[in-house]
Parts: sequence; structure tokens; C-alpha cells
Amino acid sequence: MTASCKVSICVPTCNRPELIVECLDSCLAQTHTNLEILIGDDSSDRRTQQLIESRYAHHARIRYVRNEPPLGQARNVARLFARASGDKIALMHDDDYFTDDGIANLLKPWQDHPQLEVVFADQYEVDAQGHVDAANSDELNAAFHRTSLAQGLQKQPGRTGLVQMFPNNGWIANADLVKRVGYRDDVGTCCDYVFGAELCLAASQVYYLHRYVSYYRKSDVSISRSTRGSTCAASLTAFQFVSRLTLDASLEPARRQAMRRLAPIVVSLHAKNASPLAALRVALRHPYAYAYGFDARFYYHLSLIARALIAMTWRRLPPSAARFP
Repeated sequence: MTASCKVSICVPTCNRPELIVECLDSCLAQTHTNLEILIGDDSSDRRTQQLIESRYAHHARIRYVRNEPPLGQARNVARLFARASGDKIALMHDDDYFTDDGIANLLKPWQDHPQLEVVFADQYEVDAQGHVDAANSDELNAAFHRTSLAQGLQKQPGRTGLVQMFPNNGWIANADLVKRVGYRDDVGTCCDYVFGAELCLAASQVYYLHRYVSYYRKSDVSISRSTRGSTCAASLTAFQFVSRLTLDASLEPARRQAMRRLAPIVVSLHAKNASPLAALRVALRHPYAYAYGFDARFYYHLSLIARALIAMTWRRLPPSAARFP
């Protein structure tokens, strides 16, 4: 059954022709060959288009579209999902890439679980040059609850998305589910996390495969890194998204687990961006995120809040009061 399954690999790209070649070559090298590779190009110039035309002109499985005007990350991905004609959809960002048997391995669980809707697996972490860091790869996956003990059908599919177990790539899902969930353009750089959470919350069966199927490139040039530390940071949007979700009571522990990770980050972001009162409110509403005061991070964040409050008060003083005698 899986051999006849058509897979649509969606590749959004923007101004990275030097990296997309490795991504596309990995797609073409898949041992599962019944696939199409859809490219949505948001680049500001024609370098990527020229590369595709010169290098991949004779590859019928590659279907390239240049977005004019550019759509932005989320709308680009959403357009790719809409274009997909496969039974299943996979997403691969232009700076990341698959192992040769990545798609084949992601399809295997459907043989034993034909009602599956979503499968995801492990990611290698590689540096900007593509060198694998084995130790960091193990730590990366373990940090997001991807371990041998977790392999198999997930008892609570929704929990998988909430606690960030679901990766940004290295997954495959039924096309009808992916298209129904969609890719939101109102959550900024948090769109990958929000999509993963909503996909898992909507799915009835989600499977985790403890096997490396993709490579995640860690570099200094990315949207998430460019906004890190600002009020546009993905962590802040993720915190707001999780806070507002309407969940079944059985998923409240998963929400709490997600908040344990997110709340301290948000406290720090608010304190460092001149919003000390907002930082204090988050810290006091989520004391469990700081082990109820037994975490040194709590006192460090209190010091950040205090400094921000002093700075805010100082700025509000009239010039005459702010001068030293």
C-alpha cells in the first residue's frame, strides 16, 4: 500500500539558492519514488529560479512556482499545501534535507496502522556546512521528548503537538488533514509550532518513529533567530497561543507542561523589552514553571524585572527630578 502512495514534498524557499540544492537533491534521492516536489519561491531576486531552470529542468517531479509578490513564510507554505496532489504531504524547509530513506521510513508505520494520520521522527542537527553533530542531535531529540521509550502510537495525539514533540520537518501526514488544518499567517514566526500543535490536536492517530529521517540545519541566518529576544519572538506567540487554546480536561497537563517551558522565556522577553509588569504577571501566574520558587532562574528573572521597573520609573521622572543635586 505504501509503495503506491503518492507523497507531495513541499519546499518553501526564500533567498537561499546556496542551500536549496542539498534539499532538492535529497528529495530526488528518496528510495520512495512516487512523489512530487513542490517549490514555492519567495526570493527577492531570480537566482533560485535560474538555478532550478538550469539544474532541474529535466526533473518532471519538480514543480516550481515563483511568488510575485512574495507571500511570506506562512502563506507560501499554505499555497504549497493547496497545490499538493499527493495522498500525503511532507514539509521540508529549504535549508534542511532528508535522509535517502526518510520518506520510506515515515510511510512504514501505515503498514501496521492503516488508520494513521500523522507520522514524525527524529532530526539530525547539522551546522551551517552540513556536518552532523551526533551528541547534539541526541540532545535535541531528547529535549523534545523524542526517545526510544516514546516510539509508537501516541496515547494523546494533542499532547504531542502541545509539548513541542512534533518537529518542524521530518514528518508526513494525510493530505486531507493537512489541508483542513492549514498554515496560519497570523502567528508570525511561530507558524511551524502552531501548525504542529493544531495538526496533532485534529488527528485521531499520531505515530512517533524513533529513527533519523531528516537533517535540521542550525545556522545564524533564519527568521526565528532574527526575531529572538524581541517582542516578535516565536516563544511569545507560542505562549499566547497555548494560553488561549480551548482544550479537553485530559490535555490540561500537556498545556501545563508546555507552559513550564514557555513561561520563563516569556518573562525574560517582557523584562528585557521594557514590560516589567507583564513579566511579573506571567511569573506569578505560572509559579510551577519555577518549581514554586526553588529555581535560581526565578530570582534571576526577578532581578531583570526589578531593573526594568527602575529604568521605567527613571524615564518617567521629570528632567528636574532626574538630575542629581
